[in-house]
Amino acid sequence: MDLQKFKDEYDFEGSIVLLEGKRNVIDIDKAKLIALGKLLSSTTSHMVFRSGNAAGADQYFSEGVALVDKARLHVLTPYTGHRKKTNLAYETFALDQINMANEEDVIYQSKNNEKTKGLIDQYIAGDVNKNTIKAAYIIRDTVKVIGTSTIKPANFGIFYDDLKAPQTGGTGHTMNICKLNHIPLIDQRTWFNWL
Repeated sequence: MDLQKFKDEYDFEGSIVLLEGKRNVIDIDKAKLIALGKLLSSTTSHMVFRSGNAAGADQYFSEGVALVDKARLHVLTPYTGHRKKTNLAYETFALDQINMANEEDVIYQSKNNEKTKGLIDQYIAGDVNKNTIKAAYIIRDTVKVIGTSTIKPANFGIFYDDLKAPQTGGTGHTMNICKLNHIPLIDQRTWFNWL
């Protein structure tokens, strides 16, 4: 997909575009992530950009968006105050402010992550500790894609992935949830060509 086709298809009122990826970003790629956030926010009118507020790719994409239009940057965090000092978003949704017990589809799809599957029910039941908090990150990643009863689902996902170990960790989970829900996505092999 080229940039113009992407904008033609996804720059509409209510469009949610994920901008996120790995925490470890290759030094020469950092400026490209910022440039993409800036490019998309300066050449579109309606897209809202969603992030998980993590260090690395999420932060660099967000910096680019915030340079142009901070009001179009929203983040979902695993808990209130997560990386508060670096949060550039206009609007933040914290997982601990959502009644997750009422979000059956989110819980069901979050359990697709084998590493945290057993922790999710514990976390939802209110057992929050250094182990179960891992479940909050995976649930947050699921919500970023499919939304909740009060948060709109994403329409498209743009990722910065580790191409040597693709679709692993939280980024891989988010990409897999996109695929399960037929939400188109691309990684830097496509969007590097947009710059």
